[in-house]
Amino acid sequence: MRLNRRRFLGTAAASAALLSSPIALGQKRPRVVIIGGGAGGATAARYLAKDSDGAIEVILIEPSRTYYTCFFSNLAIGGFQPMSKLAHSYGTLASEYGVTVVHDWASAVDREKKVVRLAGGDAISYDRLVLSPGIDFVKGAIEGWDVTAQTKMPHAYKAGTQTQLLKAQVEAMPEGGTFAMVAPPNPYRCPPGPYERVSMVAHVLKQRNPTAKILILDPKEKFSKQGLFMEGWENHYAGMVDWLTDEFTGGVQRVDPDAMEIVLEDETIKADVVNVIPAMQAGSIAQQAGLTNEAGWCPIIPATLQSRMDENIHVLGDATQNGDMPKSGYSANSQAKAAAMAVRHALTGSRAFKPRFSNTCWSLISPDNGVKVGASYVATDEKIAKVDGFISQNNEDDALRKQTYEESLGWYAGMTADMFG
Repeated sequence: MRLNRRRFLGTAAASAALLSSPIALGQKRPRVVIIGGGAGGATAARYLAKDSDGAIEVILIEPSRTYYTCFFSNLAIGGFQPMSKLAHSYGTLASEYGVTVVHDWASAVDREKKVVRLAGGDAISYDRLVLSPGIDFVKGAIEGWDVTAQTKMPHAYKAGTQTQLLKAQVEAMPEGGTFAMVAPPNPYRCPPGPYERVSMVAHVLKQRNPTAKILILDPKEKFSKQGLFMEGWENHYAGMVDWLTDEFTGGVQRVDPDAMEIVLEDETIKADVVNVIPAMQAGSIAQQAGLTNEAGWCPIIPATLQSRMDENIHVLGDATQNGDMPKSGYSANSQAKAAAMAVRHALTGSRAFKPRFSNTCWSLISPDNGVKVGASYVATDEKIAKVDGFISQNNEDDALRKQTYEESLGWYAGMTADMFG
């Protein structure tokens, strides 16, 4: 079977080689197939291609021709970054690094035959598979909500049209209206993300609709950077933001997207905008492949990111149950480099070193008011373990907070260059 040309993007030489012969094991070079073109998958593709110097054939499967980063998407909602700055293509990975990019959905992984099946009907064999599928939502996590309701009650936890929709809804709120967020339970993608989003929504409403209210309905008793966000909301958006835990409300019982209502234990809240962020699990392809545990995440071997269910598959980023590292773009990028090194070692005999991992999560609270949290990690036999960490402090001066925000802008530019070339 041959790949469908209309879904293929790569160098001319790679195109000719791949399209001129059936896709089967036994090719001259070992083949690595990567599912998912985000912070984990794109980074892994680039590092495998450039560091193997052509010794490994690298195929990246990603349905989107334009990738919007979920990290920094809250800044687009707040008006600090245009959506165009979040958009990236795969052209450089193909033209300069020789990565074969297939724009299609991976519908199934046949682990026994070592084949990835595509929604369009094609099948691609692999010697090693790198899986970076991100997250999907747990079905039935919030009664009354599923993905068919996302146009009325957007999640905006996969960037792109959902980001634009939520931004438009916030800007169209009536004077004095209510924005309600149903926050997710742990663990989930980008721990500070919901609370940075609240900050960005509050910034927009302060400018356009200062009598509006924001409600956070949270199943958690604490959250990432809580003291910093609470301080920021009090200093910049006093009286606008209310954080309500399940202990106070009795928890969200269900939502009604048509009526724009949230039903609590003893009260029904009607809102003008409802941002529902459900419980999360590893992307559906990981579930299909049988790589997840009872919690819905993929256990991995820390040093190599190999699945504990299949040594020929490496899992990256948000989909993993790895130990201490949070689910973030920075984490996925860091893990991808370790996985790429492990794959090169396994397929070509190149040297491998004990990896070290790092992560930083920046958040913007108000203009030029950035905060951060981060840590370094090492691989133990049991998990990726934290060895040290840092966090912004309350009552920092304006110059330091501005420096932190500018640092985040530099990180974004460097990160996306590291992913896409």
